[in-house]
Amino acid sequence: AVADEDTLFADLGGQKGIDRIVEKSVDNYLADPRIGAIFDESNIERIRAQLKDHFCMVAGGPCKYAGHSMSDAHRGLHLTNANFNALVEDLQSAMDFLGVPFITQNRLLARLAPMQHDVVTR
Repeated sequence: AVADEDTLFADLGGQKGIDRIVEKSVDNYLADPRIGAIFDESNIERIRAQLKDHFCMVAGGPCKYAGHSMSDAHRGLHLTNANFNALVEDLQSAMDFLGVPFITQNRLLARLAPMQHDVVTR
């Protein structure tokens, strides 16, 4: 499993691949009637930049995520499991659209999944 983890960043296409995943997934979030309104008061360019660093770091890339903790970043948004699931679906469809192999998608999602308890507050 350690060798797998070392290759996730590369398997996602390095920083360029992660940038494309973030751009497409954020476009999906904003267009999604289930969760788009959550982002109404957000600085979308800042969110894109922070997600790129965060996904890069989570994937084992050379980035350092310097943003808020997941619980601080989402505090006061009162997010539900349904919100979280919609976001995951939108991320998956972005990766599908970009041709990221299913097994590689699952490896990224497996690393992001533990954050659910920091994001969902109701």
